[in-house]
Amino acid sequence: MNINNPTANQDTHFFGDVCKNFDHAAQFTQHDAGLLDQIKSCNSVYRFRFPIRKGNGFEVIDAWRVEHSHHQSPTKGGIRYSEMVNEDEVMALAALMTYKCAIVNVPFGGAKGGIKINPKNYTVGELENITRRYTVELIKKNFIGPSIDVPAPDYGSGEREMSWIADTYATMNPGQLDALGAVTGKPIALHGIAGRREATGRGVAIAIRECVGVGEDMQKIGLTTGLSGKKVIVQGLGNVGYYSAKFLSEFGALIVGLCEFEGAIYNEDGLDVEAVFQHRKATGSILGYAGAKTEFKNTMDGLEQPCDILVPAALENQITIQNIGSIKAKIIAEGANGPTSPEAEAAFYKAGGMIIPDMYANAGGVTVSYFEWLKNLSHVAFGRINRRFEENSNLNLVNMVEGITGTALTPLQRSTIIKGASELELVNSGLEDTMIRSYHEIREIYKNNPKVETLRNAAMVGAINKIAVSYMNLGVWP
Repeated sequence: MNINNPTANQDTHFFGDVCKNFDHAAQFTQHDAGLLDQIKSCNSVYRFRFPIRKGNGFEVIDAWRVEHSHHQSPTKGGIRYSEMVNEDEVMALAALMTYKCAIVNVPFGGAKGGIKINPKNYTVGELENITRRYTVELIKKNFIGPSIDVPAPDYGSGEREMSWIADTYATMNPGQLDALGAVTGKPIALHGIAGRREATGRGVAIAIRECVGVGEDMQKIGLTTGLSGKKVIVQGLGNVGYYSAKFLSEFGALIVGLCEFEGAIYNEDGLDVEAVFQHRKATGSILGYAGAKTEFKNTMDGLEQPCDILVPAALENQITIQNIGSIKAKIIAEGANGPTSPEAEAAFYKAGGMIIPDMYANAGGVTVSYFEWLKNLSHVAFGRINRRFEENSNLNLVNMVEGITGTALTPLQRSTIIKGASELELVNSGLEDTMIRSYHEIREIYKNNPKVETLRNAAMVGAINKIAVSYMNLGVWP
């Protein structure tokens, strides 16, 4: 290994795969080659190292922050805590964030961060030191701020780490009114927003529901319309996988398989997602769950069991040309970033399948992060100002209708009609509207251009066109 560049000999295909998808989609646009190169390239790549105290000595941590595109400000993207993270991966994820924001019409440029650690190998105090030092390094180089670059959680990080980032940024910027807008995914108590934790998984479920709701498309791949009774396998029981499975189950789907790093379980009659989650919480593994009919020590075997829909919601590069032939699902809905290789995708479509691409499917997180950012800038919770006014207006309307008709509504009917929307209800409504509108934008491109072979290509075409308009309107300075 190159000691000066620990990532030099690591696999560097992910950003190349994203660029390959970009280049393929760019054929179906009419933009100048130079403009396309500007859209595709990463604008800023910041690689740095810093020491922390560990035990009686020191440890040097490798870290990155990549700002892919500045066609909109601020840039936006999560911070990944993983010993497998490398520069290529962070660049790829930053690019995907750019396209993802454009697809769902969220006005951010794309960014991503990475810290090369396994969080399980550190105490809470050490993790806090790493997170705060990482934040200070970003501050020093102007790579974080509510109008500059806004991080969020990603694999290996969560609300706790975002709290440390928020506190560090506010401490280093005393008196800045919008300091808490420098990071999203914060807990509610620290001016986070209701619904953020489950947003990505909810968005995945809505995306799948929209996809299977189009009869014409389902007929082509041999499935009936609607989610009711559809058999689903989910890989990953983190935030994305757990909530995807939970909401899909609520929408009428049957969760028949769950996969985690320790193995996989399957039951064609369905699994109780919450019970499996609690079993894993108690035992540290999904294996041994009483409701499973089949167990697999190799988690990848779980992906190959009979189902209608497969939801890879763990890490990238899970479905490759080596295992795509064994996948029995008709639809792959990408909850994770980059779980399907381009070669595997081509083979899957050739075999009559359909993929709901990550750039759209997992955009629920950044959509609700956008709402949280708006909340932090406005300094007021959604619904706080107008909820009581709405309820009083609705009450007056109900009283008037009852007076005119002479018919009294039941208490339940009255409360249902009168009730004003809470922050959570407004957030979920905004998320649902975003996912529904965006899916049909993508499908229209896919449907109306025979040369666009996949939904991913269609999504990328739409993203390129939107970003190109932004860059052309901005012009070039100086």
